[in-house]
Amino acid sequence: MKVTVEEDKCCAAGTCVVIAPEVFDQREDDGIVILLDAHPSEDQHAAVRECVSVCPAGAIHVSEDA
Repeated sequence: MKVTVEEDKCCAAGTCVVIAPEVFDQREDDGIVILLDAHPSEDQHAAVRECVSVCPAGAIHVSEDA
């Protein structure tokens, strides 16, 4: 799994940080998403997919890679 984020689309809702804090964080000054792990371990995949589905701005993307 490869995770990418579009910082310019992020609305700083923070849901991703609550769901997958090992993969996402937020900048302190404006709350914009910070991607901590672009290739999360398999045990994080379900949480990351949930983040994709609940992100109000559609700023998180996942691709399946080897």
